[in-house]
Amino acid sequence: MAGGVAAALVRERTNPSACPYSQRWMLGVPRPWLSVQRLIEVLEPRAGERLLEVGPGTGIQTLPVARALAPGGTLDVFDVQQEMLDDVMRSADREGVANVRATLGDGRQLPYDDGGFDGAFLVTVLGEIPDQDAALRELRRVVRSGGRVVFGEIPLFDPHFVSASTLTRRAEAAGFRFERRLGPALGFYARFSAS
Repeated sequence: MAGGVAAALVRERTNPSACPYSQRWMLGVPRPWLSVQRLIEVLEPRAGERLLEVGPGTGIQTLPVARALAPGGTLDVFDVQQEMLDDVMRSADREGVANVRATLGDGRQLPYDDGGFDGAFLVTVLGEIPDQDAALRELRRVVRSGGRVVFGEIPLFDPHFVSASTLTRRAEAAGFRFERRLGPALGFYARFSAS
């Protein structure tokens, strides 16, 4: 039994993939260090800004961030699974949140203009992207200079986690500068600025 679990974890670490829509219930499991309130605190979304969320899942963070961008701001959500995007947009429609735009695609190639975003955020997503360095370079390309990017990681429960040291090394190589971390090593948000 233990050998099977270990093998599954190794497979998950070496062959990253997005959380399947059929397992979306896992996204609702409470993650105390990665609360929406903490994300808002570290991301600091402001009215009128344009932000990007990569891998919104079912939209747990999406609607609160989108509301913080009103009036005049927009939140683009980008995911590799149409079902997740459909789920997010249904929630936005149901809640009357009209400033969310959804795009299907792969985080290794973002279909957005250079410097088109004031910031971006990814919550337990970077480790699911097969080429994290390409994704980081793309994030740097689409976030304006001085803009911010926030990553949420929870090593305790996520087989795809990216450690704080690895995240910092890779993000800095892509052109980001570490600003601060909120939360312990067991679950944290890390904020970077685009150089």
